[in-house]
Formats: sequence, structure tokens, C-alpha cells
Amino acid sequence: MNIVMLTGAGVSADSGVETFRASDGLWAKHNIEDVCTPEALERNPKLVLDFYNERRRQLKSVKPNAGHYAAAKLEEVFNVEVITQNVDNLHERAGSTKVLHLHGELLKCRSMKDPSYICTTEDDVSIGDLCPNGGQLRPHIVFFGEQVPMLETAAKIVSKANIVIVAGTSLAVYPAAGLVGYAPESAEIYVLDPAAVNVGGERVTYMRERFALAMPKLVDILFEKYRDK
Repeated sequence: MNIVMLTGAGVSADSGVETFRASDGLWAKHNIEDVCTPEALERNPKLVLDFYNERRRQLKSVKPNAGHYAAAKLEEVFNVEVITQNVDNLHERAGSTKVLHLHGELLKCRSMKDPSYICTTEDDVSIGDLCPNGGQLRPHIVFFGEQVPMLETAAKIVSKANIVIVAGTSLAVYPAAGLVGYAPESAEIYVLDPAAVNVGGERVTYMRERFALAMPKLVDILFEKYRDK
């Protein structure tokens, strides 16, 4: 059976990663226009680089939570693919082996001159850090106003799901929010979030708890239901 997980910032919040949209989150401290748009990168590249350097440093100080480990445990029984809006690597560190990052990856950077040049980094990226062709390196992040290159691939993955798990996302940001609509009509859908996220439809089961609490419970439910089938 194919399980597809759609995860957002709430999944990482239990690990101590700041979310963007909470009242005390990252957008309360920074304007989107200053740190997360192509125009900001052109206008003040140092500010943008420093913002993501800070986030990269923070990532080193946090660990996957019980929900991440539970998601990885699903692979013992199911074919699991994670489609995440998060740019951290907590799913991978917990053991998930198939993770698609819709909005880029914090531990990667790419060239402003040669878009095909992508490299990994755990260190700060500074003005003057260049690709082999001489282009300035930038965060490998999909900024507001940029295309989401992995969206079509994600839609194809969802279209083959037997079970869809939506966790830690308000499903308020498009185009990612439209991915649930690609699930087959026969697919079971589980929504894990303490907020009143409403996917709609009779086939949806809601678990109104934080990801770190709800995901281990859901794994037990799914193992009991499908392990021997």
C-alpha cells in the first residue's frame, strides 16, 4: 500500500523549529519582502543570506521528534513517500527514505548564475561564495513569487496514494494546498493537527493533536489494520 504524507511547519514545531505563521514565529520578526523574495535577494543579498544562515545554525540544535520517528516506522509495512513544505532535514534524520521538499532545502545552496548547480552545505553562506562558474551562491529555497518546480512530481505521487496523511499544515498556502485534491476518491485521508484544519469529505479522519502525539497513535492504528494484509 502507498502512504503519502503531506507535512508542514507544525511537524517541526515540536522539535523546536520556529514556524513562520505563528504569532511569535519568523514572520513576526522579519518581513517576507525583506528575506524571502527574489527582489530581496537582489536588493540586499547579505540580509537574505544571514537570515538563512541563522536558520541553518538553529537546525543543528534541534532533533527529530516522536512524530518524525513514527513516520519513518511506517516504512516497515508500507511504501511511504513524504512530501514536505519544510526545508529542514528532520524527516531524513529520523529515517524516512523518500522525502520530496516542495520549498527547497536549508542544507543546500545553488548558483545565481547557473540554476543547475546545487551543492550541500552545513555552514554559513556569505557574499563572495561562488559556484565554479563564478555565480554567487544563494539558498536553495523556493522564495515567494518563484515557481514550485517539484509540484507536478508531488501531484503524481499523491495520485497513487491509498492513504494520505496531512500533518502540521493549515493547507492555506497554494499551490501546495491543492495537492490533497489529487488523491484518488478511494484513498483514506487522515489529518493530524490541533487547529481546525478542514479538508472536507466523509473519508477524512481528524486527529486534533500535535504531530508528536498523534503520529505514533496513527502508526499503531494503521499497523493493526493493515500489517497482515
